[in-house]
Amino acid sequence: MINGFLQYLQYEKNYSSHTVLSYKNDLNQFLVFLGIDEENFNSYKITPADIQQWILELMQQGISARSISRKISSLKSCWRYLLKRGLVTTNPTLKIILPKTKKPLPVFFKHREVSQVIENPFLPSNDFERVRDVLILEVFYMTGVRLSELIAIQEKDVDIAAGELRVIGKRNKQRIIPLDKSLCEKISAYINKKNDFVGISTSHLFVRAGGKKMYPKLVYNIVHRLMSQVSTLPQISPHVLRHSFATGLLDGGADINAVKELLGHSSLAATQVYTHTGFGELYNIYKRAHPRAK
Repeated sequence: MINGFLQYLQYEKNYSSHTVLSYKNDLNQFLVFLGIDEENFNSYKITPADIQQWILELMQQGISARSISRKISSLKSCWRYLLKRGLVTTNPTLKIILPKTKKPLPVFFKHREVSQVIENPFLPSNDFERVRDVLILEVFYMTGVRLSELIAIQEKDVDIAAGELRVIGKRNKQRIIPLDKSLCEKISAYINKKNDFVGISTSHLFVRAGGKKMYPKLVYNIVHRLMSQVSTLPQISPHVLRHSFATGLLDGGADINAVKELLGHSSLAATQVYTHTGFGELYNIYKRAHPRAK
């Protein structure tokens, strides 16, 4: 049954080998806890009490609530598969109560930190790669695009006259993001420099030498190198710039539904985490400024 489930994940669901291995390890750990092997696994003998006992055992071992939730999710997925295939008639995972997990609030750069990099007066205008790198950072900060989305941007996706950027997000969902006039001018100037530097016509907006497409690790390193000069955050990445974009909009009074559309979120719940971050900053200001605050 378990081997059938793992093959289903790999060949029908097209999960990566790493993900399939994680499911396998979780299920094997459960079987070890029960003291049985795969050959003697009988799904009808597994009870909700067995699973709850395993959760208690994991908690006593100091396993985090997040890791425990992932392991139980593996069991739930396995039983859904067994039910779908008609291999079982009951599901012992249905009423399992998971330990509560704390979702960490997103970290973000302060506006002055990003401005220090973008508005660097010593940036050499004849150095194509330096100009490209700073523009990459500014596009992240001014549009909130994801790393994969930035790499996929083509010149035709930028409408300088209308001040718009067309982005293809997850599940090929398209959205339009407004562009500031100053940013449009910088993009236009960059495109001219790019054509001179590369020497050939390229469709992608951001490229390497020879017109080759950017790749995730390179873009990550660019952002990390530039922002490490001005920020002491333990986490420095393109995604933190996306957090900074969302937090800045909400702190400035933007409607949360508008921010949801700009970020390309499928649900409002994914956007609401930034409201907590914004409130935390407001709370700190209140504590510092109000004469009666303690």
